[in-house]
Order: sequence, then structure tokens, then C-alpha cells
Amino acid sequence: MTDFECDWIDAFTDQAFGGNGCAVVYDKNGLPDEICCAFVKETSLTECTFVGPSDVADFKVRYFLAGGEIPFAGHPTLATAISLINRDQIHASQITFETRTGIVPIEIDESFGLPRITMTQRAPDFGPELDPELLARIGGISANDIIAPPQVVSTGLPFCIVLLRDHDALKRVQLHPELTKKFQEAGIYEGLMEPYWATLQGATEVGDTFSRLPMLPPNPPEDAFTGSATGCLAAYLWSRGLIDDRNFIAEQGHFMGRPGQAQVQVLGPQRGIQGIRVAGHGHVLMSGKLHLQ
Repeated sequence: MTDFECDWIDAFTDQAFGGNGCAVVYDKNGLPDEICCAFVKETSLTECTFVGPSDVADFKVRYFLAGGEIPFAGHPTLATAISLINRDQIHASQITFETRTGIVPIEIDESFGLPRITMTQRAPDFGPELDPELLARIGGISANDIIAPPQVVSTGLPFCIVLLRDHDALKRVQLHPELTKKFQEAGIYEGLMEPYWATLQGATEVGDTFSRLPMLPPNPPEDAFTGSATGCLAAYLWSRGLIDDRNFIAEQGHFMGRPGQAQVQVLGPQRGIQGIRVAGHGHVLMSGKLHLQ
């Protein structure tokens, strides 16, 4: 039997059962992909991370969905940092993670009572604009609910950002599985995730945006908080002049009963974005050992 230390972290929240859960597994030797995927399926979480040593950063982080490895993810990055703090593995205010999308800088601020983790996502890669009618069919809504051209954006993981007029439209989004799968497999952009649906109305009085990410099997039906897509949304909104302030509060998960919140900052001018800072808290829900035979 092989034992692996493991933490279950709720990310982008300061309380149990809020935000988005992620299991962080300490894997020094590199588990096979099929075992990592099986573990994600076993947890019923959207994503899990597998942490090991790195020759080019402080830690190497691998990100897995139930269906396979992805190059980067936001809430698991925050969760991994919280886990490392919980295990007394971080002794500096700035560290780095080696990921398949490059080196991700992480800042830890202890002045808030709970550690606040800030990741700096890379400068955005803007992909094609897509037909609003197509996205409306995919989401089961009207094209009139979409108020700006849908566009593929990546700050490490690509999403199609779809901006909706209000909470009612956001609540009505329900993926058409066959159309969504064809959309992802159409070669529009390598590694494209499900569409990310957002409004310019916070879920609460303090929020500036409110978003959802319904997903296809073998993933859970919906992601509670999507840090990587939040970075893409920030780049999309700032580049198009749809927000006046490069600093804003992003919210997600409230329709699921798992409210999450991130502090977001866009770095650079509208025509020359240099990166996206996404920050939040995390809660250590469980710690223990994973036993594999």
C-alpha cells in the first residue's frame, strides 16, 4: 500500500462548504494519469491537484479533471497554496508554481486574518469571436440575452466568454450536451472548455460580476467557482471597455448554494494587458491520507 498526504480545500471562500472544493494530493514521484483521473472521479470534485518537486519553481502542480490533465486551473491553484500553508511548507510571501502553462507567481498576504492568496495569470491570448446564435443554442437561451460578441480568451486555459444581460438569463442557461461537445471538438481553439456565462451584476451588493460554468460529464454538472475563467472574463471586459475599473469583485456559485468571491485586478492598458491578478481566501475542510494498493 502507498500512502499520499491529502488536503480538501474549499477555495474562494472563508467558510466550510462555500466556494469550490479541491483535493490537493502530495505526489513526489508522479502518479499515472489514469490514477489521477480515477481519484478525481472518486471525489466527485471538478478538479484535483497533484503536487511535487520542481527544478524551475518552488513546487510543481499538475491539474486534473475527471477526463484528463489540463494545463492550468484557478481555484486549484489557490487551494494548493492554502494546503501548503496549512502544512507549513511555505515560509515566504512570494512563491512560484510550475504548471504546463508556465510559471505562475503566487503571493501570500497574512494581514487579513486568514491568508489571502493572489495568483498572477499570464497575459491573455484573444481567440476568435463566435456567433451569438450558436452560443444561445448551446446554452438554451435567446440570442437577445447576449449583449456582447462571445469570444475565446485564454490566460492559461481557454474559455468562450458569453456576456448576458441579467441574472434571469444567467439562471436559464442549460447546456445542450451534443451542441456543446461539437463546439468543443470543432477545432476553434485547442483545449477549449465549456462556455463561461457572465453578467455585469454581482450576486451580492459587493459584487461587480456574477458568472456560471455548467459542465459536461464526466465532470460535475456545474463548477462552483472558476478562477481561470475569471481571469479570462477580466481580460475580456477590460479590453472591450465594458468595465471602468481594472479592479473588481467577481462572484460565482450563489445559485448552487456555494457562494464564492475573488478580488480581480487587470494589469496594463486595454490594448496591452500584461496579466491578471486573481485573489481569494480558502478554507481547510479535511486533511488525511490517500491509500492506494
